[in-house]
Amino acid sequence: MRRFVVVPLLACVLPLLPNTPALAEDVDVALVLVTDVSRSIDDTEFKLEKDGYASAFSNPKVLEAIQGGPAGKIAVAYVEFASSFEVRTVSEWMVIKDRESAEAFARRLATQPRSFWGRTAISAGIDQGAQLLAETGLNAARRVIDVCGDGTNNAGRDAADARDDAVKAGITINGLAIINEHPVSWTFAHVQPPGGLANYYRENVTGGPGSFVLEVHDFASFGEAMTRKLVDEIASGPAAASFAAKP
Repeated sequence: MRRFVVVPLLACVLPLLPNTPALAEDVDVALVLVTDVSRSIDDTEFKLEKDGYASAFSNPKVLEAIQGGPAGKIAVAYVEFASSFEVRTVSEWMVIKDRESAEAFARRLATQPRSFWGRTAISAGIDQGAQLLAETGLNAARRVIDVCGDGTNNAGRDAADARDDAVKAGITINGLAIINEHPVSWTFAHVQPPGGLANYYRENVTGGPGSFVLEVHDFASFGEAMTRKLVDEIASGPAAASFAAKP
């Protein structure tokens, strides 16, 4: 007796469909906030930094800048660094598009403890930011690393080498140099290098199209400065920086 194998009709008549990946979400900017939490920053100054980020993302001007872009949203991640082996991604990517998502990001930062108290490896912070940008899974019109700190790179590889690698990958790096005008003796050369910290950032940290350095002279002004900086990074694009620091 002959045996017949019955093949399901659909398997014969339907072509095999290719695997279609989900489309990446469009954002105007993918921004990594890279923050210095080394030992030259005391706990009071660290709190002012965190409060400053929270006030910036709660500011209507920042939300207006976000919603004014073609996609009307940005993606933000937050990294803290001290020495070369002390780097932590405190907040993975969050898409911010409205007040609710902006406030959720601010709350996430506010609830996280300080990560480190070591030396200052700006290069490690930049490298971590570049790695996060390489793995976003988002379709970002611009990719930016925002470095905030109060001193020079004194651990890990050279900051300029990390900057150059990131710029070659199409990333713009901006800086916020926090000037400590009353340092203790053992940190003086670190926080007030020859030519000033803002100039050090220009020469060793920032780079890419439209990059800039903003200088602030106390941690209490951090929130206001960060608000201005975010508005410029989100709204202005690579063409210009409206409030670059002192020449």
